[in-house]
Amino acid sequence: MTRQRRSRARKSRMIKWWITIWMLILAAGLAAFLILPNPLHEQPDWKGLKKPIFVEGVLMDEPAHGTGESLQLPLSVVQEQINANIHYEEATRSVILTTGNNIMQLQEGSKTANLNMKSVQLRVAPEQVGDIVYIPVAPLKHIYHIDFYEDPQTGAVILMRAGDRIQYAHTTAENDQAVPMRAAASIHSRIYADVTANQRLRIWETGEQWVLAQLDNGVAGYIQRQHISLNDLVTVPVPNSPDNRKETDWRGKKVNLAWEAVYESRINPHSIGELPGVNVLSPTWFEIIDSKGNVRSKADMEYVNWAHNRNKEVWALLSNGFDADRTTVALGTYENRSRIITQMLEYASMYQLDGINIDFESVHTSDGPNVVQFIRELKPLATQRDLVLSMDVTPKSNSELWSKFLDRRALAPSLDYMMLMAYDEHWASSPQAGSVASLPWVENAVQRVLQEDEVPADKLILGVPLYTRVWTEQQTNGKTKVSSRALGMQRVANLIKEKGIQPVYDQTTGQNYVEYKENGATQKIWLEDEVSLQARVQLASKLGLAGIASWTRGLGDDRAWNVLDNIKK
Repeated sequence: MTRQRRSRARKSRMIKWWITIWMLILAAGLAAFLILPNPLHEQPDWKGLKKPIFVEGVLMDEPAHGTGESLQLPLSVVQEQINANIHYEEATRSVILTTGNNIMQLQEGSKTANLNMKSVQLRVAPEQVGDIVYIPVAPLKHIYHIDFYEDPQTGAVILMRAGDRIQYAHTTAENDQAVPMRAAASIHSRIYADVTANQRLRIWETGEQWVLAQLDNGVAGYIQRQHISLNDLVTVPVPNSPDNRKETDWRGKKVNLAWEAVYESRINPHSIGELPGVNVLSPTWFEIIDSKGNVRSKADMEYVNWAHNRNKEVWALLSNGFDADRTTVALGTYENRSRIITQMLEYASMYQLDGINIDFESVHTSDGPNVVQFIRELKPLATQRDLVLSMDVTPKSNSELWSKFLDRRALAPSLDYMMLMAYDEHWASSPQAGSVASLPWVENAVQRVLQEDEVPADKLILGVPLYTRVWTEQQTNGKTKVSSRALGMQRVANLIKEKGIQPVYDQTTGQNYVEYKENGATQKIWLEDEVSLQARVQLASKLGLAGIASWTRGLGDDRAWNVLDNIKK
């Protein structure tokens, strides 16, 4: 071997030796990393904030304000974490809290609030600081039964909601050694806090080896399970639900309601007849008549007494007069909504009503949230007075004034019953003749509300028509002109008898159908009779609906009441 070759061989051995040494060093370092815990500390990213708020160990976007009895929470946090239905009314700078039990209005800068229409005093007024609206914690505790802990050192607020389950624990440090609380569930993560023995913890997450825990001072992080001992599991109490006549008087019963259309002349109840099977009457007695929310009454105590003597409840109807612009203003402020509610409660007491039925139609889509807010504000007050609260809604469609404003999903929780007015598939001025409510169309309308809006079946009542339209198709200048007139059941039956026509069952609509010529025009009638009504009763029963509501009592006859009585079977 030459000298040059021997030199290259020595250099190669030296390189291999150094590579081996470095590999050993790296292996030792890696082993140390895998075995030895990280000793480095870091501050949580919220340190330095004046009043941080935590929910289940998570930092909220906005801080609290004040301290002790003057503590206030930001509106956005309250809406996100406590109740999304808390309503802020920009026009009056009011915050409105609603539950099934209570309604409370707070106004910025005022220590006087309204609780269930009665004046109460607050220790602290709501206020706006910068862009943030703050709500005193005391009314939130009263209405929503929240709990909280405010740390005297850091100012951190740990917010706990009604129904939250909090697992308390304490650290079990050995030989007075502090237990590290880390930023992540790993011994290689940096340390947020060294927790001494017996410090109180709230446990928010539990894994096989680590728990997510929070100290009273707000610092939250991960601690190995072997270093904690569990204490009490505490549930923040949930407020009791108020007594509700739907759950007491109506449990297990089907509603068989008939609307009573009351125009200018008074209804003589003694001319009505017995209405077998009907257990609720809903006369159209009340109407919002101006933008201030004043309500006109056509109520009749004799009618109520007549109904009660026959074991029928009276759920009087309140309409908006089908005036969209009036409705915008009447429902636009807490003051106006309260005026409507106060009058309706007074009328209910005066006329011994059993319920209130709301029928708002022709409403701007933009006013939909105010309709929902009105129902939320009415609900606790109606319940306190043992009034059943119901509302009429149309089938879902893109109609701007008649359907789109109705947020059926949002309305349902505040209603005892929702009446689906499943008729006028073909309306009075429809350009095409057709059924008022064909069975497939009705079932589709019901299924959409049940499935898309998740309205419970035992809250939904199927509205059925007791009228039909007699359609006239007239050929004029090569075009078909369509017109219609609405007739009640008995008048249609008389018409068919007079014409000597035999109805034919139409499989497509699930109804009897007649057609005849008169004065050169074609007359078409899809009948509302025993056949169609029985099909609707069967549909309501099959889907487990809460009952039937028929429009209107004056258009029905004995056939209707005998068939609709089957809803109870």
